[in-house]
Amino acid sequence: MSVYAKDNPLFLNESLESIFSQTVEAADVVLLEDGPLTDALYEIINGFSKKYDTLKVIPFPVNRGLGKTLNEGLSYCKYDIIARMDADDICKPNRFEVEYNWLKTHEDYDLVGAWIDEFIDDKYHVKSIRKVPASSEEIKLYAQHRCPVNHPTVMFRRSSVLAVGGYLTEYFPEDYFLWIRMLMNGSKFYNIQESLLWFRYSEDTVSKRGGWSYACDEVCIQLRMLKIGFISIPVFCENVVIRFITRILPLPIRKRLYKLIRKV
Repeated sequence: MSVYAKDNPLFLNESLESIFSQTVEAADVVLLEDGPLTDALYEIINGFSKKYDTLKVIPFPVNRGLGKTLNEGLSYCKYDIIARMDADDICKPNRFEVEYNWLKTHEDYDLVGAWIDEFIDDKYHVKSIRKVPASSEEIKLYAQHRCPVNHPTVMFRRSSVLAVGGYLTEYFPEDYFLWIRMLMNGSKFYNIQESLLWFRYSEDTVSKRGGWSYACDEVCIQLRMLKIGFISIPVFCENVVIRFITRILPLPIRKRLYKLIRKV
């Protein structure tokens, strides 16, 4: 998990509580401080550090962004199987158990994810569910058009992530192109067909995923996907038109589209 100064202390507390309340306990929890934090965040982290010996806190002197922080954070993880988590989401109690057991019984797979329940204020009032396909074949096809796994739910083998160079940090979102490179490298993915995480949705969620900069990053990712042979020219043209236009649409229209796509 990576945390930075703008994270909400109350959300971080809920997130950490969900990690330490799993039906299968994590042997090692690595919390990366991406630059100086607020006093309130430090208070939350110190409280958990005193309570749980398995929590390892790694401070970084300056904020460098999620991709770079996660890349360096991989070196601080003791074990090959790693669960990702964000500082404002909430794991369901059985998330680690379900995902870990799946990977342990499917040794030819490198990553497992799950659906997410999206909520605004109350995690029990789910607004939408982001469903992703199950089989590795379906995931690879789906990945030609959209991100095939929900990043905060993934549990992966570190060796397979490092084999493709980890997260590339030039473009956003960093995780999407990581999954593509892993799939191109022969990794097999699976998505549990149930929600294992409550994802905190806010008005900023859609606003952050738009604008000219985000749209240009989308085009760059599509170009890379084309160059490495992951997509064909027709798929590239289709993706650029749809995704670029969507990103530069006025925010109210993007919000309506997002709600339509995520409809439960």
